[in-house]
Amino acid sequence: MPPETLTPDRILEATEDVLRRFGPAKATVVDVARALGVSHGSVYRHFPSKAALREAVTERWLDQSHETLSRLARAERPAPERLRGWLAALFAAKRAKAGDDPELFATYMVLAGENSQVVARHIDTLVRQLAQIIQEGVAKGELGLPADTDPLAAARAAWDATGRFHDPAYAADWGEEGIDPAFEAVCALVLRGLAA
Repeated sequence: MPPETLTPDRILEATEDVLRRFGPAKATVVDVARALGVSHGSVYRHFPSKAALREAVTERWLDQSHETLSRLARAERPAPERLRGWLAALFAAKRAKAGDDPELFATYMVLAGENSQVVARHIDTLVRQLAQIIQEGVAKGELGLPADTDPLAAARAAWDATGRFHDPAYAADWGEEGIDPAFEAVCALVLRGLAA
């Protein structure tokens, strides 16, 4: 059987495995190439540097939640339900990433720190999804904001208010007793603040 074609996705999957095994400090492009059974030059044909590879892995990891959250933002439901569901899905996704694979989560924390532009784009995408929900909710009379309030600014405020439930800096709290009622209380507060 001919060897599998080397694609960026295959390289990124192998890089995740290598990072999980060795951590970001010790993982090398040679390790990734070895895992794939190719030369390191083959990896460099797709990613020109170790930094580019690490950035792509970080971006892929962060982008995994975008489609699900985007679908929730566009759903045909009242804006308060969409907003609450979106925040709950974000919290669940972040908690799952931290709890299901703590070694890889720790690795991504390091990589995210190195790739602040990737993280900034990720946050911008998510805040814009929130803004979409808020803007549509205001237009339909389901949410209320003063006429001069920018939906993007309101979305940023909601993002900041719920930070404990999606910012990886708080990952250690996500398994604590009482975190779910705390999440519900913050969601209720945000929704009351945006009520029509």
